[in-house]
Amino acid sequence: MLKKILSISGRPGLYQLVSYGKNMLLVEGLSDKHRFPVHSRERVISLGDISIFTMGEDVSLSLVLENIGKKFNNEVLNAKEYTTPEQLHEFMGAVLENWDAERVHNSDIKKIISWYNILVGAGITEFTAKQEEPAEEAAEEEKKDE
Repeated sequence: MLKKILSISGRPGLYQLVSYGKNMLLVEGLSDKHRFPVHSRERVISLGDISIFTMGEDVSLSLVLENIGKKFNNEVLNAKEYTTPEQLHEFMGAVLENWDAERVHNSDIKKIISWYNILVGAGITEFTAKQEEPAEEAAEEEKKDE
C-alpha cells in the first residue's frame, strides 16, 4: 500500500502516485487532492522503501505505522504531546521495542508521527500489503482470460 505514497523533498505532506511519464510523475496530495507533475530532478521517495534502524535488522516503515495504528486504534495523534526528546523516545519505544536511539533522530520520529496523521486523516489505515489467497488469484486470472 505504501509503495504509491510518496514524500517529496522540499514539499510538505504526502502524495499519492497517480501516473508516470517520461522524466516526470503525476501526483495527488493526500490532504488537498491537488494534482501536479513532479519532475525527475526532484527528490522523491516511496514510503514503502523506508526502513527504521533497530539493534537487529532494520524494520520497514509500514510495520512501524501498523504498530502505531494498533496502539492508538487508528486515530489521529496529538503531535503536541510529543515535543521533548524524552516524549519522542518514549513514543518510539512503545511502538518499536528495539529501535536504535543513536541512529533514529528526533526529527525522524516527528516525521513518522506527522506521516501517520496524514495517512489516517486521508482514510488510509492499512499500512501493510495484504497477501491474496491463491484461490482469489486464480479467479482473477480466469476473468482476465475470458
